[in-house]
Amino acid sequence: MSPDPASPLSVGLNAVILAVTEERPRILVVEGTGESAHADTLPFGPLDPRGDRTLELTLRGWVRERTGLELGYVEQLYTFGDRDRGFHRATSGARVLSIAYLALVRETGTPEADNAQWKDVYDFLPWEDWRRGDPPLVRNTVVPALERWIRSADGAEAKRERRLRAEITFGLGGSDWDSDRVLERYELLYGAGLVHEAVRDRGLPEPPDPELPLGRAMALDHRRMLATALGRIRGKIRYRPVVFELLPPRFTLLQLQRVVEALAGMGTHKQNFRRLVERQGLVEGTGSLESRTGGRPAELFRFRKEVLRERRTPGVGLPGR
Repeated sequence: MSPDPASPLSVGLNAVILAVTEERPRILVVEGTGESAHADTLPFGPLDPRGDRTLELTLRGWVRERTGLELGYVEQLYTFGDRDRGFHRATSGARVLSIAYLALVRETGTPEADNAQWKDVYDFLPWEDWRRGDPPLVRNTVVPALERWIRSADGAEAKRERRLRAEITFGLGGSDWDSDRVLERYELLYGAGLVHEAVRDRGLPEPPDPELPLGRAMALDHRRMLATALGRIRGKIRYRPVVFELLPPRFTLLQLQRVVEALAGMGTHKQNFRRLVERQGLVEGTGSLESRTGGRPAELFRFRKEVLRERRTPGVGLPGR
């Protein structure tokens, strides 16, 4: 089928650039201005279909040019192309496809772009941080709101389906909390009309403060991209050593544990975590000590690259909280 010339198509690349700094997962965003002051965006660049040789090289190039960041680990996430992607529908009229990438870096100061800032992932997805147990936000805001959404369904069968979805997604009614279901949770809250983007996209009167109560809003479907990226990295740390991309070349085991916990949104048992890491041969001692620990000096370790050929799935894993 030939393309419809009346329906222009625009293709761009988005980057979810993730770091962990002082035990907080952070992403690079472009701050909104004017009427969109609360609608941060993920870094975005257009694709030149004729001039750009590969998508990844294009992504690395414009991120370097606009932010000064040199990306290390990069992987493609997903292509986002729903017809009505937020306010794009009201601007050029073009259908916009965004090919999103996940990039892992170490945060090194302020980005070169004036309106680019590092922000806490859990400012956007606050229900995902369970490191200190179930968040009060889930107990006091999300669960009651989902109960109202369930009761508003037409018919007993629709109510049962909504309740089952809520219980599985948010670990309610005896279900376990599955930290990997990040995207499913965001999409449930969106479908239930409980996040700012859902109100905005449906043309309903907007709440007075787009940041409250369920996290800071983002432009277009960028919070959905972020949820996709966080779910991807949470699953991946179990079977690939990507977490070491976020650490300096030499690190303590406590630093490694805190980075894993920050990404997973869950606490881990210190001794179990260390036994797991050492048993899997992921790290090796350097013979040096880190004295800036606030207590006894701690041994510094490095990632054992040999593990990549020793095992097919050399992930860190997530021992129990």
